[in-house]
Amino acid sequence: MYITAEHLREQVIKPTLEYLGEWSPDAERELLAAALRKTERGMLSRREPGLGLFQITSNQHRDLWDRYLAFRPDIASRVRGLASQRAFLSNPDSELQTNLSYCTAIAWLLYQQAQVHSDWQNTGTLSAVAGSAVAAHA
Repeated sequence: MYITAEHLREQVIKPTLEYLGEWSPDAERELLAAALRKTERGMLSRREPGLGLFQITSNQHRDLWDRYLAFRPDIASRVRGLASQRAFLSNPDSELQTNLSYCTAIAWLLYQQAQVHSDWQNTGTLSAVAGSAVAAHA
């Protein structure tokens, strides 16, 4: 299967971000760039440690659910709504490989978490992290 960058942007990334209420030109560009970086290294290559388009690891996936989404039922419900009913329950990581919208949503949330962490490292204050987290989910 061949997917162009334009198709990925228009048919997967933008609608997923809109569904999450997170669409912006910058968010769209950032996710497309991340997807392209990962595919340049070989999306299907065994050298990459992660799964799917964004090469998300099982640990990253579980950690996002356990430490972030578990405490945010509204966004968790929206993300869970992107996953298939049966496959997610038996093997949640398979959604990263087979469901582009779900994988994109998880990638966006991981990106946001990385930005919050980066803001904290750059400022060294917890208030900056809290402000970034609130702004990201407002």
